Amino acid sequence: MKLGIFDSGLGGLLIAAAISRHLPDIDTVYFGDTLHVPYGNRSLDAIYSYSKTAMDFLFDQDCALIIVACNTVSASALRRLQQEYLPQKAPDRRILGVVVPTLETAIDRGYKNLGVIATNHIVQSGIYEQELQKLDPSIRIHHKATPLLVPLIENDGLKWAPPILEEYLSPLTQKQIECLILGCTHYPFLKKQIADISGPSVDLLSQDEIIPEKLADYLRRHPEISSKLDRHGQKKFFASDMTESYAKAANTIYGKQIEIQRINLHE
Repeated sequence: MKLGIFDSGLGGLLIAAAISRHLPDIDTVYFGDTLHVPYGNRSLDAIYSYSKTAMDFLFDQDCALIIVACNTVSASALRRLQQEYLPQKAPDRRILGVVVPTLETAIDRGYKNLGVIATNHIVQSGIYEQELQKLDPSIRIHHKATPLLVPLIENDGLKWAPPILEEYLSPLTQKQIECLILGCTHYPFLKKQIADISGPSVDLLSQDEIIPEKLADYLRRHPEISSKLDRHGQKKFFASDMTESYAKAANTIYGKQIEIQRINLHE
């Protein structure tokens, strides 16, 4: 069986590449729903419906465990997928998100004053506050919506980012945050610029660094899942829409040339 990785677009390839480096032997299947990206503009029911269709596809690809490498889906559909969909569709398999592992890392490092930058959808959902309240309600958390960052990254506009980041990060650094969670799979591309502005006293928590380690720990603690995973190093990539620009972006994000098969699950 295989490890599945799902994102609403191609940003999750950054996490997929990091997992491949950290756990190179595990067979993986990636699916990006590029036909419907961005999910942040969709209704909760639409996000759940698209995500459920993606889960169906990945389970049909013989995935024992699926990583939802998307903060929007983790915020808007993960609980329903775990509690409603999974018990009926595949009770012996698992679906994991990225929000809780990220917060667990902040807690493990002893931070008590957290910052989060994310899209409007993530900030408005309150998912980080909700999950942190369950884990450790004594920890403070401060959000800042950063809606211009993804368009900058996707349109080769990184050189224009510093003044925008200054504006976004100023309210958080004034609150003397100890760490800053990069709450979108795109944001690691701005890590250097963010670090230059936030300064050395702020630890940047990037999900492409956190998720592979948390996944390895999860597999150690769950041999019933780990033992099912094939370890031939095979990687497959699928997307619901594929253009020349998508293919170029995918190679850049993953860090090397990959072949992505187009498969429209909604036809």
